[in-house]
Amino acid sequence: MRWDTLRLDDQAVDEPDAVGGDTLFPSARRDVALPLIERGAVARTFDTPGFRGMTFYEVQAKSIVNRVPEASRMPFQWTINPYRGCQHSCIYCYARSSHNYLELDAGVDFDTKVVVKVNAPELVRKKMASPSWPGEHIAMGTNVDCYQRAEGRYQLMPGIIGALKDAANPFSILTKGTLILRDIELLAEAAEVTDVGLNLSVGSVDKELWRSVEPGTPAPARRLEAVAALNDRGLGCGVLMGPVIPFLSDSPAQLEAAVSQIAAAGATGVTPIVLHLRPGTREWYFAWLRAKHPNLVGRYLDLYGRSAYAPKAYQAKIAGQVRELAEKYSIGRPKPGRGHGRRPPRVIPAPRHTEQPADAGSEPGPRALVEQLTLL
Repeated sequence: MRWDTLRLDDQAVDEPDAVGGDTLFPSARRDVALPLIERGAVARTFDTPGFRGMTFYEVQAKSIVNRVPEASRMPFQWTINPYRGCQHSCIYCYARSSHNYLELDAGVDFDTKVVVKVNAPELVRKKMASPSWPGEHIAMGTNVDCYQRAEGRYQLMPGIIGALKDAANPFSILTKGTLILRDIELLAEAAEVTDVGLNLSVGSVDKELWRSVEPGTPAPARRLEAVAALNDRGLGCGVLMGPVIPFLSDSPAQLEAAVSQIAAAGATGVTPIVLHLRPGTREWYFAWLRAKHPNLVGRYLDLYGRSAYAPKAYQAKIAGQVRELAEKYSIGRPKPGRGHGRRPPRVIPAPRHTEQPADAGSEPGPRALVEQLTLL
């Protein structure tokens, strides 16, 4: 392990998260040559296979439970994001542009330079104890994955979940990380005292596509095993089937393969979300598309030439297909032998949002848990 402490100016600058406005750490004047992320942070590198080429910037965050700015038009109000940047390296990740606030790029830097808010558990506990805290639902996994590989080393989530549990504060988690199973008993304890919503993201079960677009994530089959394990423990877990990638994972056969395996995992619901390409992500994704699938560039320009979102007709088509498949495979209906824990599984419906497809197969559930899913 090698680490360096980088000391510069102690002036404070507020740099917001893409979702939730963190004031992260003391930073220096803008004319200093080092990127903002390096000012006042502890930079660490680890000479182990899972972390080679990565730099982790350990920071003392000033806040961690953040209100989502009204201008963002996100339907949930509070988030916790213990990390910025993500080792999952998903080509399509909408959060890439958040690295631009740190004077880092939305491509390689986002994948290899991760901010770690090492004092996150303490800040959550302090917030929960504040007389002014309203006790509202908190969404996690809304910016980058809180169970990315770095969590295995930094172990921030047990402290965060523990603080929420002790305060009986409702929360939800959206993740691609099977590391969530490490905390399964803690999540079960939390579910005894408050609403806990869990969803894993599995957009496709195509192994070749997975290796290309989500190179740092666990395989789809492993994620679905985690869904099954959570439901077997009595923790209702649904699947965000996102993104459905036009011309690469949207054929009838591909959709059916995914939905059938999601059903076999006992998911409480399935929510199809079509790929969208916001600035920052769009440039990175198109560079990948030109390198890997140059024949699709023109078709993508037809779909996304005027908007970050695919046409509503296309979204509605995918939603309809997945809805029919969810009904065919009985997703959202009780499965014999599932949910032996003390709390019944929660069924989480898809979001009702003008820019996203409709429900594919589930029943009504807590609104706060629904709203988290509108983000991806």
